[in-house]
Amino acid sequence: MTAPRFLQIHTLHSYTAALLNRDDTGQAKRLAYGGTNRTRISSQCLKRHWRMAETDPHALQTLAGYVGSFRSRELVTEKVIAPLRGRYPDEIVNALEPEFQRLVYGKNADKGKKSRQTLLLGQPELEWLAARAEEIAAASADAKAAEKAVADWVKDKNFKAMAENTAVPGGLAAALFGRMVTSDPAANIEAPVYVAHAFTVHAAEAEGDYFTAVDDLKHDEDDSGADTIQETELTCGLFYGYVVVDLPGLIGNCGGDRDLAARVLHNLLHLIAEVSPGAKLGSTAPFGRADLMLVEAGDRQPRSLATAFRKALRHDADAAVAALSAHLAKIDGAYATGEQRRYLSTADTPLESPADSGLACLSLADLAQWAAGRVEAAPDA
Repeated sequence: MTAPRFLQIHTLHSYTAALLNRDDTGQAKRLAYGGTNRTRISSQCLKRHWRMAETDPHALQTLAGYVGSFRSRELVTEKVIAPLRGRYPDEIVNALEPEFQRLVYGKNADKGKKSRQTLLLGQPELEWLAARAEEIAAASADAKAAEKAVADWVKDKNFKAMAENTAVPGGLAAALFGRMVTSDPAANIEAPVYVAHAFTVHAAEAEGDYFTAVDDLKHDEDDSGADTIQETELTCGLFYGYVVVDLPGLIGNCGGDRDLAARVLHNLLHLIAEVSPGAKLGSTAPFGRADLMLVEAGDRQPRSLATAFRKALRHDADAAVAALSAHLAKIDGAYATGEQRRYLSTADTPLESPADSGLACLSLADLAQWAAGRVEAAPDA
């Protein structure tokens, strides 16, 4: 097999009596597929929970070489300007702020914070900006001098300049999931990790949940009954999830550090398998782990296995694994793309692969280690 460029991760996750991802009305997100309504979990929801799993043993934040980032409309105000206040005259600091706002947020900065893009900046970029603001504030005698100094300085400064002295300028979150900056397209970071919306392999299963809150201190002479009456929605589902990792892209976004990229991928496998999304955590405890995780390494364009579930199945893990095996056999017969495969499963039905793919059932620890090992063999970006 040639050097693997892509790693494809397919999962089946089961959740019961949960509200994993809500729409604007507070109901579970849905998707119509194959003529059947399914329950859906958005890719944004999934990525956020993987990013924010800070207490997990495999949290990205625990990695040596981790670079943090912040997503906000207030990056300049809070991370660049606020540290100057009280240390330099207000007139100088106030003169610096609008100039730095325009540098980061572009022309919309003058319209107020609500018009700014919610932007992701890495800790190295913020430290670079804060250091420049400090230098100018220290060297300026008054507001006019500060305005002139910063105006002269920003003429040829942009996000590219911020990235010159660091391998992961936008932080690890941007290195994985990308970044778009409308004020400076050159600052965009291409995402090497592509995440599909997860959906149930069967028809949506939902029920309205009528619940009450009782006032413990209510006297007998008061109105009887509940103090609050509300209704929400609960769903059950077996979800198919799909993630693609562009290995050269990940290596490039990690500054060419293959060891860091391998460790990131190792932890990401654990997070995908073990970290659950979910609203209403306190009342539904929507915690589950993957029933199945299939990992494929190859050099051809990735392809989802979602069409294995275009015809809605019954809600059954063994039926889903059988459908996945059957579809995989058809794909292998038609395209013969030669991916290497490993998987984990808690289902009774084994996953089968007719191709010579080295398919073996592993523990999560071994599967994550195998996936990380594909980084060393991947081509350069």
